[in-house]
Amino acid sequence: MLTCGTMRTVMDLHGYDLNLLVALDALLREKSVTNAGRRVHISQSAMSGALARLRHAFSDELLVPGRGGMTLTPLAEGLAEPVASILRNTQATLSAHVRFDPASSRRTFTIAASDYATAVLLGDALREMYAQAPHVRMVVLALRDRLEELDELDIDLCILPQTIVPPARPHELLFRDTFTCLVWRDNTAVGDRLTVDQFTSLGHVVVSFADDCTTCGDNRLAPQIGLERRTEVVVPNFHALPSLIVGTNRIATVQTRLATKLASSHPVRVVGLPVPIPPLDEAMVWHPRFERDPAHLWFRTLLKRVASAMPPLSAESTERRSSIVRRGRFGTPRR
Repeated sequence: MLTCGTMRTVMDLHGYDLNLLVALDALLREKSVTNAGRRVHISQSAMSGALARLRHAFSDELLVPGRGGMTLTPLAEGLAEPVASILRNTQATLSAHVRFDPASSRRTFTIAASDYATAVLLGDALREMYAQAPHVRMVVLALRDRLEELDELDIDLCILPQTIVPPARPHELLFRDTFTCLVWRDNTAVGDRLTVDQFTSLGHVVVSFADDCTTCGDNRLAPQIGLERRTEVVVPNFHALPSLIVGTNRIATVQTRLATKLASSHPVRVVGLPVPIPPLDEAMVWHPRFERDPAHLWFRTLLKRVASAMPPLSAESTERRSSIVRRGRFGTPRR
């Protein structure tokens, strides 16, 4: 692996635009000009120009055509970690000594989150952020079922269940949710609460964030429920659930806050679970390099404040909201 000292022997820094290191880091990670440009929010042509300058500076092709796409040259492979380390250290050094003014800042915060967290938290957070920092941008990336995106330079934090956050990672609890089930509103076989037999015999629609769809978030509940379920459909996000339930006898186990939102806009209704499930604690987790970053601290504080303003959930209030959704939108609940 190349060290920073070795890099100096590879190229002459005189007259070199150090901003190209950001482009180089993106190219080394993505192995694609198009994806690298998307990663750092510049056009494909601008990234192509940056690659041409980098090839000239290093006297190396860096990216070459390979099977299934572009591959890194041996030199490029050796540069990947040193370049990432330089950028991490530079960002930590600069952010620790720069005053953050929300009203004038044009910073972009990038979050990896599920559409569940986006729907129940980030919408309100965006409204408050706009009031305090009208020029600050938020980019929300799809959450994958792993934490390696935290090691990438452009990810500020992830929002995910606290149970899967590594203890060594800086993190903080944001809010708590409970679980319920969604069924088609015209599913007359199901009343206000599923029976154990219905829960185990009906087909389930579950959400998976894994690339191969083999790890389902729903599966984490299995040991807690103690019931076998029959998975019929696996989808990559929560908002796909209603369309795959409507017109069928399928069901989905969903966080209560999201279930209430989905039932208010789709022909589905909220029904109780046959057995209790421990609540879900959603946390934000970030890389240690952001620990003392004033802008990052401001952003985390904003998210905590918005989360703390969420209405509390209880078994009684959940049942009351479910009844309101069933009666208020769809008329008399079906039995």
